[in-house]
Amino acid sequence: MRQLRTISAMRGWRGSVSDRLVLVPTMGALHHGHAALIRRARKLAGKNGAVCVSIFVNPTQFGPKEDFSAYPRPLAQDLALCRAEAVDAVFLPKASDMYLPDASVVLQESSLSQTLCGRSREGHFSGVLTVVAKLFLITLPTHAIFGEKDWQQLALIRRMVRDLNMPLEIAGCPTFREPDGLAASSRNAYLTPAERAAAPRIYSSLKKAAALRSIPAALRAARRDLEAISGARVDYIEAVDASTLGPLRNRNSPGRLAAAVYLGKARLIDNIPLPALS
Repeated sequence: MRQLRTISAMRGWRGSVSDRLVLVPTMGALHHGHAALIRRARKLAGKNGAVCVSIFVNPTQFGPKEDFSAYPRPLAQDLALCRAEAVDAVFLPKASDMYLPDASVVLQESSLSQTLCGRSREGHFSGVLTVVAKLFLITLPTHAIFGEKDWQQLALIRRMVRDLNMPLEIAGCPTFREPDGLAASSRNAYLTPAERAAAPRIYSSLKKAAALRSIPAALRAARRDLEAISGARVDYIEAVDASTLGPLRNRNSPGRLAAAVYLGKARLIDNIPLPALS
């Protein structure tokens, strides 16, 4: 497994890959969910292709009061997981290489980013899209894989690739869940034992609400259940169109039921499908 710590090293290695290159962008603190993404990438790459995992804690997607400095960075464990999953290369750029001191160009999206997490995390998705675009330009993948837990992020990246005519395919991977239903996340490490025990109720509340045909009833039920979690603070609970992320008015088209909940120091997000009902 190659460890590529500069942009020039990454580009040099990329030149040796003649078949598919599948990129798995991450911020490190890898877990079972990332392993599932890597395994999906390996299948997509095929026997002649290659898988590259990028590990970069991107400063531009953190707000001034968010957890950039505290974000976990267990690099040795991350590299061990990548080796165990037969990753071909790991790209480990420095922030000073990704962002020059006088950098002045960023990407902005004006529609899908205005809902859900975009309302409470000002500038977050501009940072996400800018760094992902840079990773695409540096690594030149034929495919890139993102988890469906961050559904809004996945939708935004698909829109960016479409609108900017980027020559790669974006694949989504179903949310990896712990046995009790909690969506795998690096931020789960922030949970105390009591909070960890309560956290699966986010998923169970969404599932229970999604069984209701009425969107308003589903939202009321989910909010009631989420607010009943001890110590929880609901950021949002919304039903959105799966493609546009606009408000889902009825069950005539596919949607997602999405929530963000503060539980102690952790801000946990989750979403589940709302299939169209005939």
